[in-house]
Amino acid sequence: MSFTIARTVEDALAAMATGARPIAGGTDLVVGARHGKAPLPSALVAIDRLRELKSCERTADGVSIGALFTHHDIETHPLLTTVYAGLADGSALVGSPATRHVGTIGGNIMNASPAMDTGAPLAVMGAEVELRSLRGSRRVPIEQLWTGPGRTCAEPDELCVAVHIPAPGERANSAYLRLEYRRAMEIAVVGAAAFVALAEDGTIAALRVGLTAVSPTIFTGDLLGQVGRSVADAAAVAAELSSQQATPISDVRASDRYRRHTVGVMARRAVEAAARRAAGETIDIPVNRAIGIGAAS
Repeated sequence: MSFTIARTVEDALAAMATGARPIAGGTDLVVGARHGKAPLPSALVAIDRLRELKSCERTADGVSIGALFTHHDIETHPLLTTVYAGLADGSALVGSPATRHVGTIGGNIMNASPAMDTGAPLAVMGAEVELRSLRGSRRVPIEQLWTGPGRTCAEPDELCVAVHIPAPGERANSAYLRLEYRRAMEIAVVGAAAFVALAEDGTIAALRVGLTAVSPTIFTGDLLGQVGRSVADAAAVAAELSSQQATPISDVRASDRYRRHTVGVMARRAVEAAARRAAGETIDIPVNRAIGIGAAS
C-alpha cells in the first residue's frame, strides 16, 4: 500500500488522478475494512491537514461547509444549530463522541449510505455538493449525487471539497430524528427529516420530507399539495405518504413492515418539530433527545 499526506488540495487531486483514495477521519473506510465489507485501497492520500476544507462560512446564498468540518463542529456551531438545525440534529446522532470529533461531513456524504444521519437533512434543505478534480470543479444537487448504496456519480479523481446549503428564508427551519435501539454507536433503523416554511398565518408555505434507511438511497419528496394547510394536517399527510412510498428491506435490525410503519411516525414528528422551529421555538440539538424520541437514557 502507498500512503501520501496531502499538504494542499492540489496535492490531493494529483494523488487521486493516479488512483489514490482520500482519507480524513477514516471512520467509514477503516471500519468497513475491519468488517470485511471491502479491502483497504492500494493507495491512500490523507487530506486531514487541509485547513481550507475545515471552514464554515456564510455566503450570499446561504452557507458553505468545508468537507473536513466534523460532526462535532456541526453539532456545536452557532449558525448550524439554529438556522440549519436539521443538519445539526443528524450530526449529533452520528456514532460516539470520539467518532463525531474525527468523522467529517464530506466523508459521510461520499460514503453514500442510505442510513446516514446527515443525508436526509441536507437533501430537504436543497444542498449541493462541490466536487473538484484537476479538470475543474462542479456542483451536484445532493439527491443526484447518490446513485445506490455506497455509490455516487463522482468520478474516481473527484474530491468532495464542500457542501453548499441555501438560506432557508424567514419562518423556515428543519428537523431530523430517527428510531434507534440505543443512544451511541447506532445507525438509524429508520429516520426522517423535514424542511418547513410557514406563512404569516401559521399554515404551510413549503414542506419537504426526506427518509433514511427505507430505500436504496435517501428518499425525498416535496409535499406541494400541503401548501395552505395546517401543520397538523400536513404532518398527518406526510406520515401517510412516507409509509406508502418507502421501500424498506427486512434485515436483522427490523422487518420491512415495521420500518414502513415507523418511518411514517418519524416523518410526522419531524414535520411537527421543524414547524415549531420555523415558528421561532428553540428545540435543543438533537431533537431526538429534546422531545423524548429514541432510546431511553
